[in-house]
Amino acid sequence: MKGDDRFPDENGGLIGDIRSATGFLTRLPPRWIGVDPGARPDFRRAARVFPVVGAAVGAVGGVVLAAAGAFGIADFVAAALAVGATVVIAGGLHEDGLADAADSLGGATVERRLAIMDDSRIGTYGAVAVVLSLLIRVGALAAIATRQGAVGAALVLVAAEAASRAAMVRLWHDLPAARTGGLADVTGPPDHNAMLTALAIAVVIAAVASIPAVGVRATAFAVVLAALATYMAIRVTARMLGGRTGDTLGACQQVALAAFLVGAATV
Repeated sequence: MKGDDRFPDENGGLIGDIRSATGFLTRLPPRWIGVDPGARPDFRRAARVFPVVGAAVGAVGGVVLAAAGAFGIADFVAAALAVGATVVIAGGLHEDGLADAADSLGGATVERRLAIMDDSRIGTYGAVAVVLSLLIRVGALAAIATRQGAVGAALVLVAAEAASRAAMVRLWHDLPAARTGGLADVTGPPDHNAMLTALAIAVVIAAVASIPAVGVRATAFAVVLAALATYMAIRVTARMLGGRTGDTLGACQQVALAAFLVGAATV
């Protein structure tokens, strides 16, 4: 997962945290967010609001999905437009991380896997992983829209995007850096309170947004699947690399997002 220096140097309370997180997790112009493009973030605390930014990204996709549904566009196409909108807002940041992390699985050693992650080219594993991620998300959203309507699917997308950003925070907190000097190393990791706060915020957003759309059982199943996907991402990352990188944060977000949507579409 690749980033740039478009963040405020100090987190001035909640609003400052949200600005820092928005600059990190989206590709909105710095002047829109009110951040200093030359400063470096500190996410030891600010990572707590990652789910809030995730919910906002999901809301953009949700508006697209609901609008497409209102115009009578087929559910699958509407879902594809919604997912596309979230990718555009985030600049494909997490898809890039997923691709690099998947490609690294072909490396025989930790050093080789890290070198593969640094290569800007996308290999077979990476391409397949991104395509599968997009297909699963679009298919699950379309299934929810067919059963619960476009607005219901839009609400689930908000919840899923929020939960997936909390998954990032959990992996970032739980694992040491696989290498020093990377963006995920110098801007974090989140402290324990930030991690717990992020998880709590994600659960609240998931309950408020998803339960009215698909009910308690489906929401609970979605949360459980996302949590299991996050756990597996942490374990695989620790085994393959011995620690986390920015790319593994993006990969974790993608698998947790897909898992949440599948869970919401299943029950």
